[in-house]
Amino acid sequence: MKRSRFSEEQIIDILKEQEAGMATADVCRRHGVSSATFYKWKAKFGGLEVSEAQRLRQLEGENAKLKWLLAEAMLDNAMLKEITAQKMVTPAARREAVAYLAELFEVSQRRACDVLGVDRTTVRYRSQRSDDAGIRERMRALAAERRRFGYRRVHWLLSREGVSINHTKFRRLYREEKLQARRRGGRKRALGTRSPMAIPQGRNQRWSLDFVSDAFACGRPFRILAVVDDFTRACLALVADTSISGLRVARELDWVIAERSRPAMVVSDNGTELTSMAILCWSKERHVEWHYIAPGKPQQNGFIESFNARLRDECLNETIFTSLTRARSVLAAWRHDYNHHRPHSSLGNKTPAEMGALASSQPGWGLTPSPVAITPVHGHQQSRRLYS
Repeated sequence: MKRSRFSEEQIIDILKEQEAGMATADVCRRHGVSSATFYKWKAKFGGLEVSEAQRLRQLEGENAKLKWLLAEAMLDNAMLKEITAQKMVTPAARREAVAYLAELFEVSQRRACDVLGVDRTTVRYRSQRSDDAGIRERMRALAAERRRFGYRRVHWLLSREGVSINHTKFRRLYREEKLQARRRGGRKRALGTRSPMAIPQGRNQRWSLDFVSDAFACGRPFRILAVVDDFTRACLALVADTSISGLRVARELDWVIAERSRPAMVVSDNGTELTSMAILCWSKERHVEWHYIAPGKPQQNGFIESFNARLRDECLNETIFTSLTRARSVLAAWRHDYNHHRPHSSLGNKTPAEMGALASSQPGWGLTPSPVAITPVHGHQQSRRLYS
């Protein structure tokens, strides 16, 4: 607003000249103002003294200031209401919130920072750290290829490719890329005393085998015979068929022995195929000790149970099988990857193939086999053993 060239004291003196009897036109001509301005002054300051006019000006200034403060408080309140639904835990979230308010309400960055209680140095900070685009891209590719691998195994796969990165930083990048593998829930299991199973000291000292069930896309079930070397953790066979008899198990074991060598012991549960006469005769003819775990004690065959969990989580649950041929080809590819490429945490992140090569290069391993399972207490069914 344009400031008047007359002060309140001067305006009141001019009005008093007119009240003293001077004509309005003469007063306006004398002071160089229009009659409209004179009557506007009279409407505002008529009947006031100089002190009262000064007080009126002071009240108008205070009223304008209060209006300004109220408008600012309402604006701050509106900005806070706009941002209350968002979480501002990380510095990046704070920067985003400040930029959003500054653009939406057309306020300065300083004003938005004051409203949110954010330090301006946090908003203006620009990281000098590399974005690790190459590592992130390779990490996403590995996670897409191996969907059930966690960050530890993906880290080891990258390390094998020559990428040197601290595990703490790798976990941060893994979390930022949202690649976490969701853990599938399982039933709660009863707690109790668990005695550890002794680990064999060499290759072919002990094999474990078990059956895994799955179904084709049409709903027809099929079975998979899994054979594992307990020392190297190598998967020796994955045999898929709609039905597998004890005679078929013996024949598959003969093929595995032809490729590797005869095991000292085989551990299994008490399934009908594995307690058949075909298996009993096979173990006696091949001079292989066959150990049956106690009924209802799968923890006594923990190596194959752990392998079955990995097989189901990383292969069976990730694949839809349309035919038996398809299932056999997928299982063969997964078995080769499991033996030669997948790092095994219990082997110091070596593969079963690397562990087998290391065992072959150190002939001192495997001279003294370890006991297999816990002897059942008196009153329970005793484990059956066959000796040559």
